[in-house]
Amino acid sequence: MLFAHMFSVSEMMEKRQADSQNTVVEDQDTWHELAIMDPVDKPHLVHKDSEDQEALLLNGAKHPEHRPLLVSFALEEFEFPSSVCLEEMPLFPQWHLPLKLMAILMALTFLYTFIRDVLQPFVSQSRSDFYKIPILVMNKTLPWTAISLLALVYLPGLLAALLQLYRGTKYSSFPGWLERWMSMRKQLGLLAFFLAALHAIYSLCYPMRRSYRYKLLNWAYQQVQQNQEDSWVADDVWRMEIYVSLGIMGLGLLALLAISSLPSISDTLNWREFTWMQLLTGLLFVYLSSGPSVLQRSLGYAALVLCTAHALVYGWRKWVEPKHYVWYTPPSFILASLLPATVLLVKAVLLLPCLDRRLGQIRRGWESPRPPRGRGVTEKDSL
Repeated sequence: MLFAHMFSVSEMMEKRQADSQNTVVEDQDTWHELAIMDPVDKPHLVHKDSEDQEALLLNGAKHPEHRPLLVSFALEEFEFPSSVCLEEMPLFPQWHLPLKLMAILMALTFLYTFIRDVLQPFVSQSRSDFYKIPILVMNKTLPWTAISLLALVYLPGLLAALLQLYRGTKYSSFPGWLERWMSMRKQLGLLAFFLAALHAIYSLCYPMRRSYRYKLLNWAYQQVQQNQEDSWVADDVWRMEIYVSLGIMGLGLLALLAISSLPSISDTLNWREFTWMQLLTGLLFVYLSSGPSVLQRSLGYAALVLCTAHALVYGWRKWVEPKHYVWYTPPSFILASLLPATVLLVKAVLLLPCLDRRLGQIRRGWESPRPPRGRGVTEKDSL
């Protein structure tokens, strides 16, 4: 009995060894077939005309012990269906609409600034100021677009809050355009931070320009001609000191907001850390939210307040001086401040105790006893 059992075990071991050798031979034959096959007849290769992959296939056929894994080159149907084409996959689909919106805003603001700062002096005074296009015109276009994008980040949230107050419930869905707008707020915020950073870099380059040096010499010569010892203007000094400081703080908050939006950063912070950072900003705009959204909204509204104040202080008294309204057009800082000022005004109205308390009840599940007509049956009503 023992001898028969040992004999059966030895037969099983020999059979397994033969099967493994046949598998190796079949694997080598497969590699040889893939190596000598015509490129048109290789349907399972991801890149059919790649010379590097053919060289690796030949190397794997000649040296089986050094060949890479077969799965890296030949994909089965359950791993990569033949109907899927890598070349047709969309590239960054969530960024398409935000980038288009940014391009449209930049084109409009650039055209408006070009007409006021370059075209108007050329037509009215025959003065060529086309040298302003690369730096001065662009440095007005960038902050205008940045603050507009930042306002567009928080405007859909306010519209959603107003819609919930009107409907008296949170169980009805938002319109499709509003949902799509809310889904791209992160991209709009990152683009606003990018443009604001470019604006800061452009502003630092002002003293490096040759035109600025020539103007500085002209100002000094005019001061000597007028026998003026001191050209200090306290009003201009205070204006520049304040608006530069506000711009730096706004850019710092935007940088912190951009960093906190990264999943690798936000996932490492707990609730106490988010609350502490919210108190550090000094702005408690949202009381009933939780998680990273509290920090995002607080920092975002704080940055929006600082950037709007930066634009208004930059204008100082220009909004009442008629000479700045060339061709009956207002200065750019007035138009740039309209949208963010409107967003902040609506937010201030929603923070009134009567509206804030009702909005908090709705977001906790409360529903109005008399919903407006035409609301339809919601999912909760059907239950």
